[in-house]
Amino acid sequence: MEIKWYIGLALALFCIGIVGVLTRRNAIIIFMCVELMLNAVNLLLVAFSKMHAATDAGRAMPSMVSDAQIFVFFIMVVAAAEVSVGLAIIVMLYRNTHSTDINFLNRLKN
Repeated sequence: MEIKWYIGLALALFCIGIVGVLTRRNAIIIFMCVELMLNAVNLLLVAFSKMHAATDAGRAMPSMVSDAQIFVFFIMVVAAAEVSVGLAIIVMLYRNTHSTDINFLNRLKN
């Protein structure tokens, strides 16, 4: 499969995530859109890593191929930490305001 299909899919996923973050007010949907953007970046990292492995330079330095996969692993770990902190914030928001609308975050200042 050609790299342009992976780039197109990742671009579509990232654009959907950006539109979701910018247009939605529900905190849960915003976190899902941020996760969608992170997964689009992960897809590109793995695709470019696979493309680099197929070249002569990739065969000469196999450690460079696995670097992208290590970055993907760290992005997944950071995303898991983000979800746990984000869900804790959403639970506290819901307990205080009985809504997950992010416009009510100003009420938490008091």
